[in-house]
This record gives sequence, structure tokens and C-alpha cells, in this order.
Amino acid sequence: MKLHELGNKIKTLRKDKNITQEKLSQIAGISRVTLGKFERGEMANISVKSLDLILNALNQEIDFINKSGFGLATLDEY
Repeated sequence: MKLHELGNKIKTLRKDKNITQEKLSQIAGISRVTLGKFERGEMANISVKSLDLILNALNQEIDFINKSGFGLATLDEY
């Protein structure tokens, strides 16, 4: 997942769990406006701690994957 896609993914997860922006922002210790901007991709500046709190509230974590080929598909992907 690309960094700019993260906010939209968080929005989807939040809605799937029926959590309001207000509630999630309170859990993460950020403003609802900041969370809204992050979800819309208008803001990529969010602390690692806030992101961790958001993901924890959604029962999610970040997984690292190997990026190879500079965006080109591997043979296995064909």
C-alpha cells in the first residue's frame, strides 16, 4: 500500500467498524479535523504515535513488504 492510500484505507476500516471520526480522533488524541484531512489524503503529516493509536483502535497493524522492480510487476505477478 502506498502512503497516500493509507488515509482512505483507515476511513474504510473505521466505517466497517461503525466508529465515528469523533470517536477515533479521541482515541488517537488528534482532532477530528486532522483525522478527516488524513482520511481524504489532504494531509500526509501525522505522527507515528497517532497512526499507531488509530491502527490499534481499528485492530490493525502495518506490514512491511519488499518493494522491488521500481513498481514493475514481477514474473510471479504475471
